[in-house]
Amino acid sequence: MVDSTTIEHGADTVECLRELERKILWLASWTIHNANHVRPNLDGLKVGGHQASSASLATIMTALYFAALRPEDRVAVKPHASPIFHAIQYLMGNQTREKLENFRGYKGAQSYPSRTKDVDDVDFSTGSVGMGVAQTLFASLVQDYLKARNWAPSIPEGRMVALIGDAEMDEGNIFEALLEGWKHGLRNTWWIVDYNRQSLDAVIREGLWERLEGIFRNFGWDVVILKHGRLMREAFAEEGGDRLREWIDTCPNQLYSALTFQGGAAWRRRLMDDLGDQGPVSRLIERRSDGELADLMGNLGGHDLPSLLEAFEAARRHDRPVCFIAYTVKGFGLPLAGHKDNHAGLLTPAQMEAFRDGLKIRPGHEWDRFEGLGIGEDRLSAFLGTVPFFAKGPRRYSAPVVPVPEALEVPKQKALSTQAGFGLIMNELGRTKEGLAERIVTTAPDVTVSTNLGSWVNRRGLFAKEAMADLFKKERIPSTYSWDFSPDGQHFELGIAEANLFTMLSALGLSHSVFGERLLPIGTVYDPFIYRGADAMNYACYQDARFMLVATPAGVTLAPEGGAHQSIGTPLVGMAQDGLAYFEPAFVDELGVIMRWAFDYMQRNGEGQPNERNWLRDETGGAVYLRLSSRTLEQPGRDMAPELRQDIIDGAYWMRRPGPNCQVVVAYTGAVAPEAIEAVGLMAEDRRDVGLLAVTSADRLHGGWSAAQRARERGLVHARSHIERLLDGVPSNCGMVTVIDGHPATLGWLGSVHGHRTRALGVEHFGQTGTIADLYRHFGIDAQGIVLAAQATAAGRPIRHLHTIGER
Repeated sequence: MVDSTTIEHGADTVECLRELERKILWLASWTIHNANHVRPNLDGLKVGGHQASSASLATIMTALYFAALRPEDRVAVKPHASPIFHAIQYLMGNQTREKLENFRGYKGAQSYPSRTKDVDDVDFSTGSVGMGVAQTLFASLVQDYLKARNWAPSIPEGRMVALIGDAEMDEGNIFEALLEGWKHGLRNTWWIVDYNRQSLDAVIREGLWERLEGIFRNFGWDVVILKHGRLMREAFAEEGGDRLREWIDTCPNQLYSALTFQGGAAWRRRLMDDLGDQGPVSRLIERRSDGELADLMGNLGGHDLPSLLEAFEAARRHDRPVCFIAYTVKGFGLPLAGHKDNHAGLLTPAQMEAFRDGLKIRPGHEWDRFEGLGIGEDRLSAFLGTVPFFAKGPRRYSAPVVPVPEALEVPKQKALSTQAGFGLIMNELGRTKEGLAERIVTTAPDVTVSTNLGSWVNRRGLFAKEAMADLFKKERIPSTYSWDFSPDGQHFELGIAEANLFTMLSALGLSHSVFGERLLPIGTVYDPFIYRGADAMNYACYQDARFMLVATPAGVTLAPEGGAHQSIGTPLVGMAQDGLAYFEPAFVDELGVIMRWAFDYMQRNGEGQPNERNWLRDETGGAVYLRLSSRTLEQPGRDMAPELRQDIIDGAYWMRRPGPNCQVVVAYTGAVAPEAIEAVGLMAEDRRDVGLLAVTSADRLHGGWSAAQRARERGLVHARSHIERLLDGVPSNCGMVTVIDGHPATLGWLGSVHGHRTRALGVEHFGQTGTIADLYRHFGIDAQGIVLAAQATAAGRPIRHLHTIGER
C-alpha cells in the first residue's frame, strides 16, 4: 500500500533533529564510555561497545525514528548501533538510566538489540550479522500473507527496515534472501546500507557500491545513492565545484578515511596539492576555514538530515523495495572518525572530557535528557510528543490462542513411518475447516514432496499474491500433485536455502507479536541440513519465534543416500538449542500426541513456575523440533491412555516395565525401536526382568532432570523429575544400554540419573551407502549390537542368542 501521508520537514523540524542527533551521539558514546571507564570492572575484561560503528548511524537513525518512521514500521538495527537505539529509546522514556548505566552488564541494556532481553520495544533481534537483514524481508512476505486474508485490518502496511553495515553485505544469507524476495514479489522493504567503507579489519574495496547497486536493481529494487549532502551540493554549484566533485567521487576509500581522521588542515593540503593552481577550485577551497572545509568534506549523504528526510519521504510514496546506499564516516563526530583502527577503539577519558565540554554538558549531568542542547526543553519536549513512530506507545501485540482439539486424527495403518504418518496427519488437518487448520502455514526449501507435505499442499494450495494455475493440471497431464498458487494458499514454497527456511519460520513465528495475528508455522527439511541453517535457527529461537520444525529423513536409517545425507549430531543440536523442544518418536501414535501438544505449546506465553511433575517450564512455550524417519515400522495398535499420553510428552515411558530383579534396561529413541524390542527378546532367557524404555524426548528428560537437581540444591528436597521417577524402581546393580540412530551422547547420560552402569550406542562417524541392516550392523546399533553391549554391561551367564563377531 502506498503511503500518501507525507510530512513536510521545515527548518524548525530540521533544527530539532540536529539537536537530537547531537544528543543521541553523546548518550550512545557516554553509555559505552561509562561501561568501559567509569563502571567498576571486576573481571578485567574489556567491555567494548563500538563507539565508531554507532556514530556512523547517528544521523540516519535520528531521521528515521524522529521523522520518517510510522508505528506500523519495523526495524532491524545494525548490531553495533545498539547504543544509538538505546539512546533514542531513553530520550523517549522507553529505556531506563539504570539499564544504560549497566550497558553490557548483567540485566543491563544488551550489547545488540534483543526482543527477549531488552525492555525498549526492539522489533527484531540482531547480533549475528545478516540475520536481522533477512528477517525484515521475510517479515514483509508475512505481512503480505496476512493482508491477502484481510487479517490485521486495523494495522496499516508498514515498512520493514534493515540498517546494514556495509561489511555485513558479505553475508551469504542476505543474497539468498534477496533471491527469495524476488520470487515472491517483495514489497514494503527498506534496506539502508551504512556505507562507511570500513570493516573490523580493513577499509572495504573500491567500487563496492556499484556492485551492490547492480545486484539490487537486478532483483527489482529501487536503489537510492546518498553520497553528497547539502553542503557538498552547494559547493558543487560554485565555480570550480565540478572539479571538487570529480575529486571526491574518485578519491580512494582509504585516503578519504585517513584525511577525515587528520582533519581540515590535512584536507586543505591534499586538495591544494591535487587541485591547486586551478583558479576557481582553488578559490573555492581558500574561501573556507579548516573547520569549514572539514565540515564540507564530512557532509556525506548519510550525515545530511535534509537529504535523508527527502529520500525517505520519497520512498514512502510507493511500495517497491528500496536499497539506500548512504555514504557515512565511521566514528562521525568523534575524535577517532575515519581511523582504520576505530572499529574496536574507545575514546580515552581525556578525549571524552573534551567531547563533553564541546557539547556543553556539565560534569555530573551526563545522563540528563536535555543537557547541553541549544533548544529549550519545552520546545524539544513538545517536538518529541509529535514524533509519529512513538505516537501509539509500545508496539508489541498479542493474539488470541487458536483452539487445539483434544486429539489429532492419527492414521491406523499397521505399518508406517513417522514421516509418512506426519504427512497423513497433515492431510487430515487439511480436510478440516477448523480454526487450527486455517492458521497453519507450511514452508519447505524445495523438499515439500520428499518430506510428505504434498497432500497438505494439494488441499490447501500454495501462497502467492496473484493466482497462478497448475499448468500440468490445466493441460490434463496426470500428476500426483495439483498445486495452484493463490492468495488463499497456505504453503510458502522456498528454494534450496535452509537459512531462508529458518528465517521464514522466524518471521511467521513472530506474527502474533509483530502483526497481532497468530500463525502456526510448520517447516520441513532434511535432518542433516539443519546444520546449513543452524545460525538462522538459533536466531529464530533467540527471538522466541514459535514454529514446528519437522526434520526428516534422519540418521543412517536413510541408508541408500550415504554419508552426505545421514545426520549424526542433530539430536545434540535439539538438546542444546534453547527455545526448541526436541522430540524423536518411533511410532505414529506418539507423533500424533506430540504434534497436538506442540500446537498448544507454540502458543503459550506464560511466566509460570516449573511444573512439579516434570520440572519443565512448559507455560513459557517455544518452538518444537520433530526428528522423524522414513523407515516403515510395525505400529503398536494400542489405546492412548491419558497417562501414556503424558509420559510421551514428558519424554519417556516404559514399553516393558522392569521387574524387581531387573538386570538390564534398554533405552531407545526413534527408528531403532525394532532392534531394541528384538534385543530384549533375545536376552530375556539369560537376563532377568529386562526393561525397555521408550524415549520420545531426550531433550525434555534431560531438561527436567537438570531442573529438578537445581530445585533440590535450592532446598526443594521433594523435587523429582520424570526420568528419576521412571528409574526409581530399577535396582542399582542393573546395567543400562542406550541406543539411537544418532550420536550416543544423546542418551548416554541416563546412567547418571541413579548411577547405573551404562553403555551408550549410536553413530559417531560418517555413514555410507547400504541397507539399513548393513549400516546398523556396521555401527553396532542392530539387535545383536545391543545384546553384545548388554552382556558386557550386566554381569551374568553368556547370552545364548548372541552371535559371535564372525557370525554377524
